[in-house]
Amino acid sequence: MFNSTYALMLFALLSQITVLSAKVKVEKNINYTDQNDERRQLNVYYQKDVSKAKDVIIFIHGGSWSSGKKDIYWWLGRNLARKGAVTVTINYGLAPENKYLQMADDCVQAVKWVQSHIADYGGNPSRIFLMGHSAGGHLAELINADPRYFKKAGIKNPVKGIILDDPFGLDMKEYMSTAQKDDSYKDFLRTFSNDPLTWEKASPLLYVQNIRNPHLIFYGAKTYPAIQIQSARLHKLLTGEKIPSEIHVIKGKKHVGMIAQMIFGSNQLYDFILDFLART
Repeated sequence: MFNSTYALMLFALLSQITVLSAKVKVEKNINYTDQNDERRQLNVYYQKDVSKAKDVIIFIHGGSWSSGKKDIYWWLGRNLARKGAVTVTINYGLAPENKYLQMADDCVQAVKWVQSHIADYGGNPSRIFLMGHSAGGHLAELINADPRYFKKAGIKNPVKGIILDDPFGLDMKEYMSTAQKDDSYKDFLRTFSNDPLTWEKASPLLYVQNIRNPHLIFYGAKTYPAIQIQSARLHKLLTGEKIPSEIHVIKGKKHVGMIAQMIFGSNQLYDFILDFLART
């Protein structure tokens, strides 16, 4: 009985996704640099009707800077595109082969490609929003707050607004200086080295004075303490700088659940995001 009921529920969910995604198209594995490298590729999710320019969301995945890929989040791309936002999911170089500097450069190159090409998919290049979960939130805020990355790419920061979903590592110096030296900590060393000066340079919270664009921040009520503390601090600092910032604490959610809940197109985070786009 349980198996048959579960199968029916799964079938109903997949059927709903199929119906709701019928008007959404996807272009996969586009190189955003001159390299033919799967870690420097992106997917674009967009509506078939490209006659009207739509807001653009670039999503940077998490995975402790050492795992994850754009294709896992096909449901996010389809849900957001169905709701009216051209959505781009990106890959970037991972540790240990890549350090955080290269990851940030990759993300900027993806943004640069989007700015140049997204109009072909019905996107408005003047309304690009960055969204990231976990380590992806760190990278999104890092390239937004520290001007060296877009300057190196030869463009001005085109990001209209930032959406952070349970971002990890907003203050890497604080975290690496105080965290338990467990396996996760050792994994992070592959990305950020054991140099406190590097941790400082990699900390978006230390560049808040450069931020000019509005923010939408989510974190789970049951997520890691460092995420709760640093997300709240970012919101407070932005507000102090008179930068529009909205924060939501999502009841009952742990770290992975903060992105996994968005599999369902009816999830409340989509309402927050659409409202944020409309007001920004």
